[in-house]
Amino acid sequence: MEREGRVVGAASGELVTIGEFARLSRLSAKALRRYDELGLLRPALVDPVNGYRYYDPAQAEGARLVAWLRRIGMPLSRIGRVVALDAGAAAVEIRAYWARVEAETAARRDLAMYLVDHLSAEGRAMARIPGDTGGSGNTGSTAGTGSAGNTAGAVGAASTGEAGGAAFAGGLDGCGRSGPGASGGPGAVPLAIRWAALTDAGAVRTTNQDAAFAGPGLLAVADGFGEGGAEASAAAIEALKPSAWGARDGALSAADLLNALEDTADSASRAVRDAVAPCAAPDGSGTTLTAVLWTGSRLGLVHIGDSRAYLLRGGELFRITHDHSLVQSMIDDGSLSREEAASHPGPALLLKALVGEARSAPVAVACRPDVRLREAVAGDRYLLCSDGLSAVVDEAELRAAVIAAEDPEEAVRRLVGLAREAGGPDNVACVVADVGVSAEA
Repeated sequence: MEREGRVVGAASGELVTIGEFARLSRLSAKALRRYDELGLLRPALVDPVNGYRYYDPAQAEGARLVAWLRRIGMPLSRIGRVVALDAGAAAVEIRAYWARVEAETAARRDLAMYLVDHLSAEGRAMARIPGDTGGSGNTGSTAGTGSAGNTAGAVGAASTGEAGGAAFAGGLDGCGRSGPGASGGPGAVPLAIRWAALTDAGAVRTTNQDAAFAGPGLLAVADGFGEGGAEASAAAIEALKPSAWGARDGALSAADLLNALEDTADSASRAVRDAVAPCAAPDGSGTTLTAVLWTGSRLGLVHIGDSRAYLLRGGELFRITHDHSLVQSMIDDGSLSREEAASHPGPALLLKALVGEARSAPVAVACRPDVRLREAVAGDRYLLCSDGLSAVVDEAELRAAVIAAEDPEEAVRRLVGLAREAGGPDNVACVVADVGVSAEA
């Protein structure tokens, strides 16, 4: 029998009407009806005759949690998963969601700052040269070091290496050009790029889901996971090959290269979804991806997940990518030190990766890779690797090995050897590329 907004439920004890519960939870009756329709917060009792909803006052905390999650922008589908968890697991899920939001915000901030720098440089160039239509400005090194110089994007040859897995070695030559409003000039020094790539199954795993590629226009590593991990990593790299994204000889403007990077990132996402679609749980399969696309006098970086890219410049090794992982987010917010992170017992939970699409999902759940522009100078050495290397070999050892190697092919073999010496618990993929002065200079 109802009295003062309350009703006695046969199984649940004293219940309250939707109006009373709205006051308890500080939500509107409209919001409560919407949460009911979405399955996020079911009433404790629905009158079978008149359809009135009644709630247990103990549900107020869950209702407020739904409202709070909505206020931070969490999608309703993810809220449904969070509210079904116990408190500890829900806290982990919320942390992971927010870390992903911050990572995506940081990527947008980087792009915004690049656009500010690019347009400011273009404006200065146009102001200096009457009638000049201008070109693209230069973007600084995200490693915190100054950069100047140009890389070239001519066609080179690649050959298949031996021992330890899929390996490639080769190089390309070309000449950057500089001048007012453009990215080179008559006095520019011709640059040459040489590369090598190597993958290894490691000492523990029987299959290899990592992939690596090095060739004209592209350096890439991908770390697959799940049932379709091998297919996912291969598909992601294939989608980025120059033949797939329409690379052409000659320099691209900064704007054109950014557009090309966005297009290739989207292509990689679609390729991974298609590759893992036959899996029983396609959203449980996917891959990380870290790639450098070379064209004209610029290079573009595409990155998602916890594979990494490093730059050796002036004897110092800089990491130029940011891991999209829960552990990295805990380092970022100060709840975990780098030393503690090295021995963190939790699983390597990725906040962003290229993944398949659940058949029941109305939209793709794959995340968007970060994209950015960089410039190279003679003497640079780049290292791209999966976490099968970076998770077991510290950066001091990486630096020593990368510096000691005479050429990229020796470097990748040294690095894979270090991973095996550390136990080789995971697949390994690495690419090393050198930027130097061309023999034609």
